[in-house]
Amino acid sequence: MAEPNNVNTNPANPGFFSVPDFLRRYRAEQGSSQGGDMSSEAPMTESTDFGELVVNALKAMNEQEGSINQERLRMYFTLAPSYLLLDNSTNASGGIASWSLGFRRLVAVLIPLHNLRKLELETVNAASKACSECWSIASSWRNMENCRTTIREVAGELKNLLDENGRTYQGEQVYAP
Repeated sequence: MAEPNNVNTNPANPGFFSVPDFLRRYRAEQGSSQGGDMSSEAPMTESTDFGELVVNALKAMNEQEGSINQERLRMYFTLAPSYLLLDNSTNASGGIASWSLGFRRLVAVLIPLHNLRKLELETVNAASKACSECWSIASSWRNMENCRTTIREVAGELKNLLDENGRTYQGEQVYAP
């Protein structure tokens, strides 16, 4: 199958990526046979589960690499706003819970990285930006009060990682909307 024109296949410059493109690459890396045709023109026929995606990715990183790959972690933070909409729209009964689980797990990984002094500023920035974008989405759509609660709690955990002034991480400016 030919790659769609909007898919960036240059690993040195990931640039913009779509959720279907990311899922196709993720499933190829994981050796999953569930990939199917995930081009942006293909309809989503099954519900998404950000919680499961994050848990499986963190497990795979730990098993395959023995550590957390912060570049991939940042990619998952970048996907959090999209999955907030996807999980909620493809799984009305459990989408918010699955998204919340995934988002909380991502942030939970930052705490030990911070304690080990291995947390990178770019990862903190990605988490902060994800909180901001998710807050905008949750504030704009109906029935997402639980998401706002999750985002507020996650943002509080991120704030605990910052320097005393609450605006920098290890002396460097952190993304703030």
